[in-house]
Amino acid sequence: MKDLSSYRKSYDKSELLETTIPEDPINLFNFWFHETEDFGGVDEVNAMTISTIGLDGFPKSRVVLLKSFNEDGFIFYTNYNSEKGNAIANNPNVCLSFFWPSIERQVIIKGIAQKTTEVVSDNYFDSRPDGSKLGAIASNQSSVISSRNVLEEKLKELENYYQGKEISRPKFWGGFLVRPQEIEFWQGRPNRLHDRIRYQLQDDFSWKIERLSS
Repeated sequence: MKDLSSYRKSYDKSELLETTIPEDPINLFNFWFHETEDFGGVDEVNAMTISTIGLDGFPKSRVVLLKSFNEDGFIFYTNYNSEKGNAIANNPNVCLSFFWPSIERQVIIKGIAQKTTEVVSDNYFDSRPDGSKLGAIASNQSSVISSRNVLEEKLKELENYYQGKEISRPKFWGGFLVRPQEIEFWQGRPNRLHDRIRYQLQDDFSWKIERLSS
């Protein structure tokens, strides 16, 4: 067994104080996102972990890419027939998390997922390279296959079929909008006395702001 008890890191790059944060957490997320991007050291700032409750009753987490966000929430795209798609259809309560170690920050978002409109899904699909479009069509995501050759042969078939043709979005593929109900911002601080600020959505659509103990 490898002993990890000696692993230590000092967190001292920033702070998170009530006196400097906005009333709307989306504004703070936007600021943190771009500040992290400018700071550097993170390959994909938009990489996030999404956790769902599977049909088997177990939670499952995996990394996906955030593709847009605004006052309504956070959008990512997937195969609706995938394991995560079926889990969301059964239970739309999900959790998103971002970890940006270079700037010692984490954001955890509890929200309710719903499909985006077909127009939103179509517009994003149309913006993708042809290879990505065909990959989305070729893969029956989460299904068991005998080998990688199954995917590669399917892709070749599609490349031949769609040569010179428009590639339209399949109905089984599209976006999910996660509408946040709670957003927690975590900033690493010295001596493990980290800053944790939680925003909770209220019935009047305002946000309740509280500090949590580290």
